[in-house]
Amino acid sequence: MPDGSRTRTIDHATRDLRDRILSGALPSGMHLSETAAAEMLGISRTPAREAMALLIEEGLLERGASGRSTVRALTRGDVADAIELRGVLEGTVLRLAAERGPDPAALAEAGALAEEIEAVISTGAQALDFERYAELNAAFHAALARLAASPLLEREALRAHRLPLASPSAFLGSQAAQLEFRRSLIIAQSQHRAMLAAVSAREGSRAEALGREHARLARQNFDAALRHGPEGSGGDIPGLALVSAQA
Repeated sequence: MPDGSRTRTIDHATRDLRDRILSGALPSGMHLSETAAAEMLGISRTPAREAMALLIEEGLLERGASGRSTVRALTRGDVADAIELRGVLEGTVLRLAAERGPDPAALAEAGALAEEIEAVISTGAQALDFERYAELNAAFHAALARLAASPLLEREALRAHRLPLASPSAFLGSQAAQLEFRRSLIIAQSQHRAMLAAVSAREGSRAEALGREHARLARQNFDAALRHGPEGSGGDIPGLALVSAQA
């Protein structure tokens, strides 16, 4: 199989398996062999094995002593730590971008995305397009990861986005129709603008603190989603079904 085709097969298999796990189609505690994964996805064992290895790295699967993989059950602490790690990495990127001078293209892109986000959240609660907001928000955070012009930091920041329930838009869904989540979008947008302003003003410490505080807003949304539960606001949050009731 040509390299490009092989890479696409692995990428597709990884996305498919990730979606099945996060949706609850493959529940926590389920054992999954390479053979079963390959049959499920309609591919050979080699790309299935590589896809599973990537999901082990992301924390969605864990490999036992027998070599068989199991869908992980997450604790509240796992998710809280993943969100905190994202804040630490994004804060570091912002501080270094401010101290060194931001990448001009990434700064311009982030600024333009912030304007688009503003237009979306200014439409009013009833007309707010959460899917579009999530798309723009993910792009904004990807641009933030490039601000320090460090491929290493960009890679690690984006890796943190893939940790279970740690992505910038992890808690957007039906629960976003509730007032507290709408308010969080307004706060988040204010933080977006403040982060960019701090970087542009070369205020490294402030930029880092804002990056960390911004991630903590996601922690608040996570706690709110757990309070509402599957019957309330969290029913369609990908990955929430993996979180156990234990702290």
